[in-house]
Amino acid sequence: SIVGNLRMAQTDARMDEYMLYASTAETAEVPYEWMTPAQIKDRWPLVRSEDLKGAIYHPTDGYINPADVTMAMAKGARQRGVLIERKWQVDGYEWTGSDWRVTVTKMVERGGNLVPSEEQQVITAEHVVTATGNHAQRTARLLGIKMPAIPVEHQFIVTEPDPELVAYRQNGGAEHPVLRDADAKWYVREERGGWILGPYDQGAPARFKYDVPESFRADLFPLDLERIEEEYMSMIHRIPTSETVGLKDDFNGPICYTPDGNPLVGPAPGLRNMWLAEGFSFGITAAGGTGYYLAQQLVEGEAEIDMASLDPKRYGSWMTTEYAVQKNEECYAHVFVLHHPDEEREAARPLRTAPVYDRQKALGAQFGQVNGWERPNYYAPVGFDDHAARSFRRGGWWQYAVEEAKAIREGAGLIDATAFTKHVVKGPGATQFLDWFTCNKLPKVGRINLTYALTDAGTTRTEYTIVRLGEDEYYLVSAGAWTAYDADYLKKAAEDKAGEFGYIEIQDVTTQWGVFAIAGPKSRDVLNEIVKDASPETVLSNKRFPWLSMREIELGMCPVRAIRVAYTGELGWELHHPIEMQTYLWDQLMAAGEKYGLKLVGARAQNWLRQEKSYRAFGNELGRDAT
Repeated sequence: SIVGNLRMAQTDARMDEYMLYASTAETAEVPYEWMTPAQIKDRWPLVRSEDLKGAIYHPTDGYINPADVTMAMAKGARQRGVLIERKWQVDGYEWTGSDWRVTVTKMVERGGNLVPSEEQQVITAEHVVTATGNHAQRTARLLGIKMPAIPVEHQFIVTEPDPELVAYRQNGGAEHPVLRDADAKWYVREERGGWILGPYDQGAPARFKYDVPESFRADLFPLDLERIEEEYMSMIHRIPTSETVGLKDDFNGPICYTPDGNPLVGPAPGLRNMWLAEGFSFGITAAGGTGYYLAQQLVEGEAEIDMASLDPKRYGSWMTTEYAVQKNEECYAHVFVLHHPDEEREAARPLRTAPVYDRQKALGAQFGQVNGWERPNYYAPVGFDDHAARSFRRGGWWQYAVEEAKAIREGAGLIDATAFTKHVVKGPGATQFLDWFTCNKLPKVGRINLTYALTDAGTTRTEYTIVRLGEDEYYLVSAGAWTAYDADYLKKAAEDKAGEFGYIEIQDVTTQWGVFAIAGPKSRDVLNEIVKDASPETVLSNKRFPWLSMREIELGMCPVRAIRVAYTGELGWELHHPIEMQTYLWDQLMAAGEKYGLKLVGARAQNWLRQEKSYRAFGNELGRDAT
């Protein structure tokens, strides 16, 4: 039913969020209207609106019955020659090197339950797509991979018919749109003269962490209506006629979630021709798009849009069941929370920390999270509330990031870039392989190059800084958010070319090396205080250490792989160091920098500076969407 969708706002900040939605809607050519409280009341008199700031209305939105859609799509597929087999359970996957052997068991009805029978078959398939919903953990175990798709309890209630609503409709009133009071954390729509309330409460628990019990097929959990009492009372406040209406049905069932709310769509980590479509917290909403773009990936090798934000490899091997549980529960509770552009969610943190984390925290670091790593976003006075500083406009943190950016322009700043992804590629085939794999010339020994690995369509698959350590040994640095994504692509590409280029060894050394970036016109002065060399006054000079080169230097007692490059666009070095010496190196740099006003700098100031310099970032300016 196309009834529209009304997103109501109780605060100015929520209206700011809707402005962001509106710009997205324009990009996707989805129509919308702004509505005042008076206009809402005039159009839908059963809705209380005097305490609202306004709303955004999408007239072409609505709701649909997923079961009906599924049956219609199944009918269309059969008409096109697709065979749909039901009531088979997958019990094993085996990759032969060219195709999959999938062991399946026929399920039969027994005592009202589906149970395995004696009948088994082995199906041979070139490609497999798994879309196993709440059973994702069992699928992950059968495939030998990790997958953070775990269900969370979701309750909803259906009321008896509301006499006022029935009378309103009989008098010619149009069906209410899907009503969303985001600040009250619920949606409501009409259902046979009554109302359906779908609340997203705090405290909904994750279920089926490891498996769905055999006895649980399409069952429900015991109700916990006390948990949604606040949302129920706020529905009565917003739709006063619902107060005297009885409850007809209430439900509590599992909805599969992921830590960031995005599904896991794309190639399974480490496997060939295995495609995941798992973790859909909004079910039918994303079904059509997923099928469409996943089919493109399967047939063409990639989709016409950038699918990186859905890629299953955005979670590395560090991800555990308990992490997924905590983040999925948080994600459910955050469905209607204000999503600021500078949002940082708190669950399961800190988890991955560089050795200097405690030193940074004591100095006022406000941390963001990238690929599980804690990374300073900016530094503020101790006790500063990052959550209160968030905004859709200029956040309260802005003033501190400005000073950090100025420090790099005018003096010297120190950035923790430990989260960078780092790989070593070496062996007799390494040079030929990397020359084929990337699109720029390879650097000479001791030099570096910025280069891209491209897709078959000529778009950017990933961006690398390549440091050549020897004739056949390279150190590759790429974006911190994409460690598993880059590792999987790199290793599969090397496997494909091993017969052509010879032996290639690839090691993910991300956690072995810490990285500090020091930048600004005084950065050389700071390093000169602690560099140990026969000629300390010249070792960092342009002549001995030119732009885009690498030298092994000693800073105090710490051996450092120093790279003359700065993502901020100023004079600077990346100092790659053994991670176990990080606190020692930090203390040396901080002491040496005191004389020159060295300032600690976070990721937000760095992001401004690199944009000002027109340096691109993978996942933002670089990706499948832009050549």
